[in-house]
Amino acid sequence: MFKIKFVLIIIISGLAFFYGSFLYAQEETSGDHVRIRWLAPSSFEEVRTEKIGIYFEVDPEWHVYWRNPGDSGAAPRFNIQASGASIGNIEWPFPTRLKVEHLTNLGYESSVAYLFDLKPKSGAEQVALKADLEWLVCKIECIPGRGTITLTRPVGKQPKWTGDDLIIRDYFAERVPISSESSPWMIKSLVPQGKDRIRLLIEAREKGQVPQVFPLDGKVISPAKPRVRRDGWSLIYLFQRQPEATTPAVTSFVISDGKQAWKFDDVSFGSPLPTEKWRPIWLIILTAFIGGVILNLMPCVFPVLSIKLLGLIGEGYSGGSRPLEGLIYAAGVVSTFTILGLLLLLLRAGGASIGWGFQLQSPEVVLSLIVLFWVMAMSFHGVFEFGQHLVKVAGLSKGGTFGTGALAVFVAAPCTGPFMGVALGSATILPPLEAMLIFVSMGIGLAAPFLILCVSPSLLRRLPSPGPWMEKLRQFLAFPLYATVIWLLWILGRMEGEMGWLMGTSMVLIATIILWMIHNSTGLIRGISWGLLFISLPLAFKVMERADQKMIQTLVSWQKYDPELLKQAQQEKRSVFVDYTAAWCVTCQVNKKRVLDKEETLKLFQDNNVLLLRADWTREDPEITESLAALGRNSIPVYAWYPAGAKRPKLLPQVLQEFMIVDLFEDSNNNEEDEER
Repeated sequence: MFKIKFVLIIIISGLAFFYGSFLYAQEETSGDHVRIRWLAPSSFEEVRTEKIGIYFEVDPEWHVYWRNPGDSGAAPRFNIQASGASIGNIEWPFPTRLKVEHLTNLGYESSVAYLFDLKPKSGAEQVALKADLEWLVCKIECIPGRGTITLTRPVGKQPKWTGDDLIIRDYFAERVPISSESSPWMIKSLVPQGKDRIRLLIEAREKGQVPQVFPLDGKVISPAKPRVRRDGWSLIYLFQRQPEATTPAVTSFVISDGKQAWKFDDVSFGSPLPTEKWRPIWLIILTAFIGGVILNLMPCVFPVLSIKLLGLIGEGYSGGSRPLEGLIYAAGVVSTFTILGLLLLLLRAGGASIGWGFQLQSPEVVLSLIVLFWVMAMSFHGVFEFGQHLVKVAGLSKGGTFGTGALAVFVAAPCTGPFMGVALGSATILPPLEAMLIFVSMGIGLAAPFLILCVSPSLLRRLPSPGPWMEKLRQFLAFPLYATVIWLLWILGRMEGEMGWLMGTSMVLIATIILWMIHNSTGLIRGISWGLLFISLPLAFKVMERADQKMIQTLVSWQKYDPELLKQAQQEKRSVFVDYTAAWCVTCQVNKKRVLDKEETLKLFQDNNVLLLRADWTREDPEITESLAALGRNSIPVYAWYPAGAKRPKLLPQVLQEFMIVDLFEDSNNNEEDEER
């Protein structure tokens, strides 16, 4: 009898063991390179929602996929049936980009938990789940798998978790995208750009890192890492568009900072615009106005403004006429800005590769300005006393006020100061009406300080009274004009080499001789002298056209910009710094003197094996113009930094500081890692 009982106990215990093992085995399944199990508590609380998951433990170097798997692969499929509880949809932690050969997949480099909510029903004593699964696990090759897992848990007073499952659950729960309302970024617009690009504009609530953006719809937007450009508080993402994809009305994105993520549903596609129309036009106009105001402080504009100020102080203007003079001057400024802007847009529409400041890319224009400023300076010093013709041109009477405004704009063009780069870049890609508003706003900004001075009685009363000191001031103001002549001669020398210097100085000498002849002769001789003055410039232009001189080289450390050199350096994973500059760009020259061409900076570049390219835009160069356009710019200075191996540059501010160059090398490693991803 004892033996029979013993045998029964052994049989019952064995059945219990195997039955328990069978139940446990059903809570997990496995396939090649992956093991799958539940992340769940040992018991649930009645009518309380609990987040649980299905945990994929993947072998090293293998991966499974996100809901949008990318160029290849497949997202896992879940068919879950529940008894005694209601369940929610599968929640997908944000992915990473996985490069496989030439493809980009979206998935998880290691283990991942796909989560969902479970809520026991009222009165339920236990919860039972059954999940039929299909998955694909890949390295280079891919292996499909299928399996079924079940889960049975009692319903008690509170949920009970064991082991590290709760920690794992919480880790992946933090990586599940949440509502976009709490995101530090806002999506402002989504527009197709041409046939193969889609542009997404994101605005940051505060300055910080550049987030990763993942498209949820793989049929329209490529999973490949987009090109990203920062513009103040805005970030522009340029995605590749899937071939022959039809643009839907809306799509969705996940934005992640690497630790958590936010989901943006139903983002509407705008009209196909190859522009940055997303930027509020009022903000661009304000930026243009501020840039115009700052132009008054630039060295290329100061000589002209000083001439006008001298006229304002002089005896030629009464208190009542000064407001009118201010308005006429403003009209000259705004009109010239508008005409130059319109001409720029028309030339570009006709296929010309030009940008702002294009008038100073002409040696003929520069030579004409050299002669004009030289003659004005000589007149200020009283060398030539032949009426008030030059005085009127200089703006010392009502007849020259409009011309002075026009001249101020003409020589202000090379001074692209703070705020103007973004405004000018936007003007060349916005619709014509909005673009013209930007040019008009810059003109108003340039004219505003002088106009305010003219119409404000309180400010006018602070001006000194006319007197003998006026003659000394007039002579003193000739020196900025001489300095401007030297600057323009240098520009001409950069354009035409030795011939430029020769023609510039020769024209100054010829103009001086002819004016002396005009002043000291009468009748026929004087008429001939005037004729010689007018034909001397065209003759000089012809001489320059026939001269085939190369540009003067700058520093040996810098090489002439060549896209092939840039491409080769990128392939060799060598860092590249591109300086977009021009001889007529005053800000460019200041940055060279203070930062770029300093011995310490050049040594820093040399020590880090940086290829230095100088894109000299002094003369019209379609290749440089197109390169600037690709960066979203149409004015200079522009400084593009390509970390080792990077395909996309980081754009530095227009006004450089030495620490900015030093910081480039502290950030290089991070940028390299981002590029590899």
